[in-house]
Parts: sequence; structure tokens; C-alpha cells
Amino acid sequence: MSDPQNSINQPFPPIAPPSPAEAPPSPPISPQPPPEPLPVSYPQALPPLADEPPTTGLPPDTLAQTDAAAQPPGNPRIQGSVFKFLIPILIGLMVIGAIVFAVTRFMSSNGKKTTEPQAINLTYWGLWEEAPIVKSILAQYQQEHPNVTINYQQQSHKDYRERLQSSLAQGTGPDIFRFHNTWVPMLKNELAPVPPAVFDTTSFNSTFYPVMNQDLTVGGNILGVPLMIDGLGLYYNKKIFEAGGKTPPTDWAQLRQTASDLRVPKEGPIQTAGIALGTTNNVDHWSDILALMLLQNSADPANPIGSGAEDALKFYTIFSNSDKVWDNTMPQSVYAFATQKVAMIFAPSWQAHTIKQINPNIDFGIVPVPQLPNSNVTWASYWVEGVSKKSAKQAEAFNVLKFLSEKDKLVKFYTEASKTRLFGELYPRKDLADSLKSDPLAGAYISQAENAKSFYMASRTFDNGINDKIIKYYEDAVNAVGEGEDPSEALQTTAQGVQQVLSQYGVSVASK
Repeated sequence: MSDPQNSINQPFPPIAPPSPAEAPPSPPISPQPPPEPLPVSYPQALPPLADEPPTTGLPPDTLAQTDAAAQPPGNPRIQGSVFKFLIPILIGLMVIGAIVFAVTRFMSSNGKKTTEPQAINLTYWGLWEEAPIVKSILAQYQQEHPNVTINYQQQSHKDYRERLQSSLAQGTGPDIFRFHNTWVPMLKNELAPVPPAVFDTTSFNSTFYPVMNQDLTVGGNILGVPLMIDGLGLYYNKKIFEAGGKTPPTDWAQLRQTASDLRVPKEGPIQTAGIALGTTNNVDHWSDILALMLLQNSADPANPIGSGAEDALKFYTIFSNSDKVWDNTMPQSVYAFATQKVAMIFAPSWQAHTIKQINPNIDFGIVPVPQLPNSNVTWASYWVEGVSKKSAKQAEAFNVLKFLSEKDKLVKFYTEASKTRLFGELYPRKDLADSLKSDPLAGAYISQAENAKSFYMASRTFDNGINDKIIKYYEDAVNAVGEGEDPSEALQTTAQGVQQVLSQYGVSVASK
């Protein structure tokens, strides 16, 4: 094994220690209860007509005499005749009015138009969250909207993207569905834009992290509502670190030295690896890690040509090629960490649940990913909820997503999930960040979210599409460098392949 002190001085990274500055936490905002539904207003009944005035009881002759006596001398008896003539007309008008009133009352009481809302049935395809957790939240929406029924169906990840896209194209797909943030180029023609009444650009940007606006906005339209966020964190074994007198590294030079110091034994076959890096066959999420290195080193993963990309690729492979702190004989990195065969790994938050399931007694921590000097770039890979453009119930579907993205609903999601695992899905809302930043496991991801970036190298999306195809080109490059090929030559082929994939899905190099 080469001397790590001499091999540390590579173009990636410089040795100068970083001086990251943390953004001050934003004050928590009290959750606001959802608005109560407005009461239905029905038309009031017309007031009854006034009783007819009483008629005089005098006989006709008396009435005539009285009328005659009231006439002035010398004038014709006109007033009595006019009065006799008007009586039948007035009676007729009263009868007609009574008939109209009766008909109106009858129609208003027996034939009035109903104002009850129409029944709406929505189909919701989920992926990772189990039905009982989601249905417990949806039950509240259905209680507040009794005309709406939401059928949540947890899907298998196997061929999910193909099954989803096929059903959407045929018009038989779900109204609401989960998709990965990197799937937008593949689904943009099937995704309905979020109405401004749900989220406009201003409210979306003020609510969610910047990477979400970058990933989900196409042509000025927002194409999804995130209910979680995730990325990469540095997992470290506390027992191994205490035995070695180490603290979690914050930059890449420290990480490389720490990995070398914690390797057991110092030479020969590895019993305890320093860190799981350098290979593709047994490093879980290696493509996310390499993408992070490219972005931090100012390289363009869509066009990996030049020294920035070459240095990042060489640095990734150096952990197995030169430092020998990891090799192909080791088990899969997550399993190796759970069984305490490696001191450090990179992984998303949900792998913490996997590790605890494998080894409930392991004591580990998670910290933010290391940085280069004068750099603060982290990684984002997360799932989003969308609405089918072919759904006839888009308005109600988006109302459901707005409901689910509210602060109190996300907190309930997290709380319910935490009853059966370490923690729930991490909050995508900036105004909930302070509630998780101090968490020993989840906090690392939340503290990095504001500076996160993404690319189509997200692992374990199982899309058989834009991610998996681009990852295959980078896999060939890593393996080629591992076998001694020059990084610049390996990346020439990678760049051409990546360009072809992006063109296939209508993504321009400048867009990412």
C-alpha cells in the first residue's frame, strides 16, 4: 500500500482547510390549521303575501246611496261606476298572484336545484411509504371533503417507471403518482402543471429548497409537489472512531487521511476498511458520490471533459487503486458498514433504517459530506408527487397535494413513520428545517439541503432510463481507470455517451 501522506497531494482536493459558513437557522413558524370549509348558502323562501283587506258589509243598494250622496251637486255619478268596474279586476289580480305564489312555493320546496358536491374518486400510486401511514393522513382530507375518495396503492419499484408511463400514455394511469426528481425529462409530457392557486413560482420558491425549483420547473411550469428530500451523508462508526482517536472529517483531505489511519491492518488483506470508495461493484450509491465530486470540483457531469472531471474521477478511484483502503473483496458497502467491516460510507438517509435492521446494536453517526476549500456543494436525490395531465380530476388532485404538503401534515407523516423506524421522510419545506437540524441522524441532510444540486446519476431509481443509462457510461469510466487507463481517455467515451442519452430525452447540456 502506498504512503497516504505522499498520495494525498492530488489535484482533487487541495489541502487548504475549508471554512464553511453555516447559514443562520430560520425561526420556526407555527403551523397554521387548514381553513374550514365555507357553509353552503341556500336561497331563502319568499315572504307570504299580506292578507287581503276586509270588504265592506253594506248591501249594494246602500252602497249606491252612499256613493250618490258623496257626489257633488250637478256632476255625473262617475265615481261609483268606476269603483264597480275595478272590483272584478282587483279580485282577478289577487287570484293570479295567489296562484303564482303557490307555484313558487311548491317549486322552491320540492323542485329546488341540489348544491351537494359531486362524488370524486382519485387513484394515488405511491412507492415507498406503506399504505397505513399514508391513509392515516388522507383520512383527514376525506373527512373534510366527504365527497372525495382517495384510493392509495403502494407500488413495487420493479419496472415502476415503465408501468407508470405506459398507463399514463394509455389514459388508464393514476390521478396522483410518485416520481423521482430526475424523471422530469421522461415524464414532462404526462405531468400536469401545478396551478398557481396551489403554488405559484414565488410561493414554491419560498416554501421549498432551491434544487427543487431547478429540477421541477420546465418552461415556467412547476411539474410536481415534493413531500420529502434526501441526498448523501457521511456515516461513521463511533466505536471504530473512538478506538482510533478520530473525529468525523469535514474536508476530503481529512477524509482520505482518516480512512488510511483506520484501515486494519495497515498492509495485506483488509479486515476493517477505512472507507467504501473507488469501485463500482460493491459501493452502494457510487454514482451519487462521483456526481457530487464532479459538481464540487466545478466539472459538468453532462459534459465531463477537462481537468475538473478528470481530477474528480481519479480522486474517486484512488481509494482503491493507491490507498488500498477498500477493494473488490469487500461486501456491499451498506452491509459492510452494518457488520462493522468499514469505518465510513456515503449513503442517503433511508439506509440508516437498513443498517439498524441488520445490526440493531451498532452505534453510528451521520455528518454532512466533506467539502473542497472555498466550496459548499451537496447532493440531492428525492421523490415528488405529480398529477396526470390526462386526469379529469386535476383540480381536486392538486388540492390533495397542497393538503399533504402543509406543515402539520408533513409533521404527522414524520411522526407516524417514526413509530416504526428511526425517523420519517425528511421535510422538504424550509420552514421546518429547524425542527430536524439537531437530530443526530436526520440533521445532516437538512443542514445540507439549501446547497444541494442534482444530476441524472441518482442511484436506485430503477428507471431503466435516463439515470441508469448515464450511470452505465460512468461505470465504464471508473472501471477503465481502475484498470490503468488515463482518466482523460476514459471520459472521452463517457462524454459522448452522456450526450447521446441527454439528447434522447430532450435535455440540453446547458440545462443542467
